[in-house]
Amino acid sequence: MSSVNSAGKQAARSPVGRRLGPAYCAHRLLICCLSLALLGLGLSACKPEPLVEPAPASSAAPAADIDRAPATGASDASVMKELERIERAGPVKPVESERYLLALQARVKPGSAELLELLILRSNLAINRRDTASAESHMKLMREWPNPRLAAEAKLAQHVLRARLLAQSGQLELAKKELSDLNSYSAGPTSALRRAYSLLGALQSDTGNADAALLNLHQALKLAEKTGEAWRRVDLLGSLANTYVEAQQLERAEQTINEALLEAERDPDTYMLLNVQTMRGIIYAELGKHALAQRAKQEALAHARRSGVEDLLSLALANYADYHLKQGNYTEALRLAEEALPLAMKTQDLSSQAVALANMGLAKIALKRVEEGKRDALAGIAIDAKRGANSGASIGWQELGAYLEKAGDLPGAADAYHRYRKLIDQALRADTRKAVLEAQARYDDERRAQELELLNRDMNLKSEQLRERDLRLKLWAALGGCVLLSGVLLGLAYQRIRKTNLALASSNAALRVQGERDPLTGLSNRRHFQAAIKRLADQGRLSGTVFLIDIDHFKRINDGYGHAAGDSVLIEIAKRLRSTLRDEDLVVRWGGEEFLIVVDTRDAAYAGTLAQRLLDHIGSEPVSHGGQSIPITASIGFASFPIAPQGLALSWERAIDLVDTVMYMAKAHGRNKAYGIQSIAAEDEASLLLLAARMEAAWHEGSVQLLALQGPEPVSPPT
Repeated sequence: MSSVNSAGKQAARSPVGRRLGPAYCAHRLLICCLSLALLGLGLSACKPEPLVEPAPASSAAPAADIDRAPATGASDASVMKELERIERAGPVKPVESERYLLALQARVKPGSAELLELLILRSNLAINRRDTASAESHMKLMREWPNPRLAAEAKLAQHVLRARLLAQSGQLELAKKELSDLNSYSAGPTSALRRAYSLLGALQSDTGNADAALLNLHQALKLAEKTGEAWRRVDLLGSLANTYVEAQQLERAEQTINEALLEAERDPDTYMLLNVQTMRGIIYAELGKHALAQRAKQEALAHARRSGVEDLLSLALANYADYHLKQGNYTEALRLAEEALPLAMKTQDLSSQAVALANMGLAKIALKRVEEGKRDALAGIAIDAKRGANSGASIGWQELGAYLEKAGDLPGAADAYHRYRKLIDQALRADTRKAVLEAQARYDDERRAQELELLNRDMNLKSEQLRERDLRLKLWAALGGCVLLSGVLLGLAYQRIRKTNLALASSNAALRVQGERDPLTGLSNRRHFQAAIKRLADQGRLSGTVFLIDIDHFKRINDGYGHAAGDSVLIEIAKRLRSTLRDEDLVVRWGGEEFLIVVDTRDAAYAGTLAQRLLDHIGSEPVSHGGQSIPITASIGFASFPIAPQGLALSWERAIDLVDTVMYMAKAHGRNKAYGIQSIAAEDEASLLLLAARMEAAWHEGSVQLLALQGPEPVSPPT
């Protein structure tokens, strides 16, 4: 498991077409008939000129120097410059920074913006060293701020500092609530609003809400760019890159962190380079560029040791341990994690403790110390879960499941996979199951181009409407001569407007279809599924057969063959599913490498036959990509609802959870298999859920009847 000092998916904008009814011109045609004739061929003539704004200028911040004494009798502007210099050096020179700020405080005007900014810096330094009492005393001064013009600014600063204290103690949800009303504040003379957006974005990223995190981090980046300090921009780019990783937009993450590195190298300092190299190491490891990942993590560790700051060093050690885990160097990974853990505990850094414990546990499991390792890994996951860091907890369960599977602990692996799936599914269902980022960054550009095209069409239409009104006023004098032509022009106008309406209706329909289709595979997405499931769920209870399919070792395909090859595999799997199923069957790309199928039948025999056919069609032959032959198999879980023998009806959410459980059993029992539920000896839903929670044991006891199917022997690529 890797981590960075907190960092988040930008919400897509949906262009809306404007409708025009045929009656719009019918009752005015006798007045403006000539204008319609003149405009008949000109409705698409106007193209709005693009607006080009100059890029904001930025200047490199001077390297921080805390050791020189504060100036006496300094102006307000020079005081702010001094505070910027101290803020930059603070993470690696906390003692010198506090001493300097204390000396400077006596020379700053009471009630001024400079004093408020100084107290913000002192509070942050106090929070960094876990000195809650000092932080509270500074916040008390803010509550009693004497200058009414800065009262709102002081109140916002208190919320930001209170949120930091809550986050530090692991109360991430309460911390987010402290920052829930940022829209009511405007940017003032201090850093309070920028810090608020940055912290809120980091908290949202940590708790799995990447969409909102990206919006708030971009807002913080805009405020940082206005200061003209390049190092602030670097910090925010690092946070954005981390959030792109959480959203699995790895190409965008790599582009963002390389932009940050170029900026950092113009005016480098230890803390900035440590953060940038840490993030580069995580991104390159995800992309499978292992040599670059090792170099970046080595540089991050060197910067952390050079800083002398224990919490920075503990995080760098824990991240480097993660690299060695992924390379199979388990002894070295364990050594680094064991070095990181006491430092993280000494500084009370919960995030670093969670990463160190998780990596210690995984290394021990790989070294055949399974029970000891499982305890350490579960302790790390528990820290993230208690903090509300859902992103870290879900990754922890996923990695624990993989390592337990390799170690032969199949029940433990199945349980870990199921818990991982629960956390991921909760994140995907939040906010009425809003659309998930399933396409890579290259599709973002395509969507933006479509949005711009639709916006231009709308602007052209409005421009033509304005021109039509102007011409109508000028053509009153020609009314008499238009009487003979009015009938013909009426027909032409009606046809023209009808064609425009049809085009707009077609465009709107295309947008609706696009919003319910996965852009990569062309299959339905979760949004379409929610609308379609209503016909199969009578009063919320599902009737039919559900299949959940997961491509085996998909991450290995991405790492070994590249993400473009992974896309080819997803596209080919979608084709094979469509060719196997009927037109009326519902096929959904459920997320990542998972596919969901709902068939309108309750025939258990047909369900087993179809599951075997799906296994055979998916694994029968490898996928071709760029001259390479990629062998593929899948793990499938399925069940028919209501559940036999009692005919228990379940909601579609419960039904998918049940199928998800047996799908992970198929994975835990060797993959390339399909497990189907034939019956469950339960009289009501509550007892059924209890048996489902211990599915493996219930199967062996005979309380659950499962059908186990084996897929074809995977075809090896030619040598």
